[in-house]
Amino acid sequence: MKRLLLTRAATAAALAAALAVSGCQGTGVRSSREGKDTIHVLATKNPQMETLKQYTKKYFTSRTGITVDYTLLPENQARNRMNKEFARQDAKYDVASVSAYEVPTYSRNHWLAPLDSYAKADKTFDQKDIFPSLLTAVTGADGKIYAEPFYGEGSFLMYRKDLFRKSGLTMPRDPTWRQVASLAAKIDGTGGASGICLRGLPGWGQNLAPINTVVNTFGGSWYDMQWNARLTSPEFTKAIQFYVGLVRKYGEPGAARSGVLDILADFSQGKCAMMYDASSLATSVEADGSSVKGKVGYVPAPHELTRRAGWLWTWAWGIENASKKKDAAWKFISWASSKQYQAQIGNTLGWNEAPAGSRKSLYANPNYQKAAAAWYRQEYAAVKDSADPRNPGVGPRPYQGISFVGIPQFADLGNKVSAQISAAIAGKKSVRTALQISQKLAQDAVAHYRSR
Repeated sequence: MKRLLLTRAATAAALAAALAVSGCQGTGVRSSREGKDTIHVLATKNPQMETLKQYTKKYFTSRTGITVDYTLLPENQARNRMNKEFARQDAKYDVASVSAYEVPTYSRNHWLAPLDSYAKADKTFDQKDIFPSLLTAVTGADGKIYAEPFYGEGSFLMYRKDLFRKSGLTMPRDPTWRQVASLAAKIDGTGGASGICLRGLPGWGQNLAPINTVVNTFGGSWYDMQWNARLTSPEFTKAIQFYVGLVRKYGEPGAARSGVLDILADFSQGKCAMMYDASSLATSVEADGSSVKGKVGYVPAPHELTRRAGWLWTWAWGIENASKKKDAAWKFISWASSKQYQAQIGNTLGWNEAPAGSRKSLYANPNYQKAAAAWYRQEYAAVKDSADPRNPGVGPRPYQGISFVGIPQFADLGNKVSAQISAAIAGKKSVRTALQISQKLAQDAVAHYRSR
């Protein structure tokens, strides 16, 4: 069986050649007393991370004496800097918010420290409480855990119960994509709403996130076990034709330019009858000010040939292998990914603000059940029963990942392929042409890394 072999040097070279990254701050020097240490944390800049930073001094530093120096950057910038710094292993950062995408490459190249021994020794952390699906996503090929989830998400289908009642339609409890397409055709235009909102904006983290779940459940994959590209295979082609056709016929206007925030805004403003996307969006859908609050139903991600078809994502905390402050770094991770932190934020800001999707116990908490009454059951199921990152579709594949291919070249490859599919959604080229171009891009992406 031939598999992709990525050496540390090759991976670092590929990342360095592809990314132009600004310099970093931080010394990585051990203080004389760990209780007085400052650890340096690099993370994506989003509301959950901003909240964490805001309450670190109150709930963490005051208890441990460890100061946390945060560098929060937009996702692409944070990922670019992390790629460069972790490849160099000069310990400028002790902790970083790695995702399910980074863990396979980073762990294989020994850029992350394994965390199993820390979690086992920390009796308050309760590793067994974390969703097994997320632990799978942050486990390396050697079976060791390399990151601890901060929060996670799956995907599900959201639909307007009021419009379905008005149209005399019933949403199946576990819909197939064929059923969803039929419902979209019947409900399209009801109350001025499009049949369904789906991402069309280019980007490996934009339209490819939902598209890859469709590819998986239609029986497609990006590569076979010999790393031959499969983007023009009948299964892959059928999935893309279905997605493009669905969004062109019954999707939101300007779908080729619509990203996750765009379709969230459309759905929350009552412009769509259905939306398939991240389970984490339910908080915004049910927020005060949303015109559809209290009118939305939630069902599992649509499937076709597989029993499960949702995606699985997490932002998790990993320790740079070269860090001189691993013990202090673990104390930070132990707190930031803990039940205690969830309770601190829930009691301070409201349980709707507690980072969700990582721990099973949150869904048994009456406070969270009350705050998330409309969606917590389906959110729990979306994370618990997401597709397996190592086997998300039909048949074996040589890479890990549900909504991505777990190789460092995929960020560039995925962006290019997503642009081809977006052009097909816009009607600028056929699906056949888009996939012929994408097939060559996919084959070229692994040409220098295939084993012989």
